[in-house]
Amino acid sequence: MVAVARPQTQVRAMRREDLPAVCAMEADSYDFPWTPGIFSDCLKAGHPCWVLCVDDVIAGYGILSAAADEAHVLNLCIGQAYRGQGLGRHLLRRLLDIARWNGAERVFLEVRPSNPVAKVLYESVGFNEIGRRPNYYPAKQGREDAIVMALELLAS
Repeated sequence: MVAVARPQTQVRAMRREDLPAVCAMEADSYDFPWTPGIFSDCLKAGHPCWVLCVDDVIAGYGILSAAADEAHVLNLCIGQAYRGQGLGRHLLRRLLDIARWNGAERVFLEVRPSNPVAKVLYESVGFNEIGRRPNYYPAKQGREDAIVMALELLAS
């Protein structure tokens, strides 16, 4: 039997030189992607910005905002070639750890109703729908609501 090498995964802080790869992944993943300026502003603001690498190649990224006792998942994306391997869950759990380290007691996020895969991921780690933001997202047919979700963090 031949041993198959498992890919090496690493979650590390996002660096300015990661922005071209991150922006390309964002543009490939969404009809209305964040601009390079938004990513740059998140880095400048000191938001926890992370990339998930598989064999030293950026496979995903996550951005969190943390203040007082709350955190907000601003963006979470896994590149199309890496989806369906549990990497989104791995990165989301890392963001939740970072929220805890920053003193957050609860974490919020918004997700499009047209993205059921993401909603199922969030529910699988304990997020619950707490409301809706009408006409929150731009969409091909006008605007789309956001499902607002929250997770109460337990002390680890």
